[in-house]
Amino acid sequence: MTLQEAFTDAVQRYGGDRAVADALWQEAMRHYQSRGRTYHTLAHLEQVYRVLIPVQDRIDDWDSVLFAILYHDYIYDVHRHDNEEKSADFARERLARLNFPPERIALCADMIVATKGHMAADVSDINYFTDADLCILGADGPAYSGYAIAVRQEYSIYPDMLYRPGRRKVLERFLKMDRLFKTVEFYERYEAQARINLARELGGGIVY
Repeated sequence: MTLQEAFTDAVQRYGGDRAVADALWQEAMRHYQSRGRTYHTLAHLEQVYRVLIPVQDRIDDWDSVLFAILYHDYIYDVHRHDNEEKSADFARERLARLNFPPERIALCADMIVATKGHMAADVSDINYFTDADLCILGADGPAYSGYAIAVRQEYSIYPDMLYRPGRRKVLERFLKMDRLFKTVEFYERYEAQARINLARELGGGIVY
């Protein structure tokens, strides 16, 4: 099942029909396919979805996760520092149109905002979601290089003299974390390779 099919099924469980689901999906795709996006695209959403499928039975609120996947990068403007909050606001507004319970809308929004810092949370579902969002860090070398280059392209309006110090701070912050991945499954699968990749980029091993 693709992410679109899973999203459509979820919408229909809360009173929306296929037309509503299609309209919401197409609306989101206009954002994810917008000019300037080279990493935060539908491919990223599909990757988050695919790596969560094997641990779906450990997630308490799968539908909230599905909605968070679709909306977590809905707003992505390299000039802004509140993209996660704005994306969460948009998710709240759209999900309120469905018969999705308010407390689950709040959980979905919390998941989205949590991708800003990727810190450990008290809610297991949030940890699974933010781990999945970071799984590209633990990809093989070529895939990680492609990710780093794609992110650089998204920030192409900034010259290297501005981009590189900012990127260095991001890489150093990740490397200083006790654990990049909060859940056992993602930690065991991705942690070691992620640290290798981050250190390689920090050391200049990737040409943007």
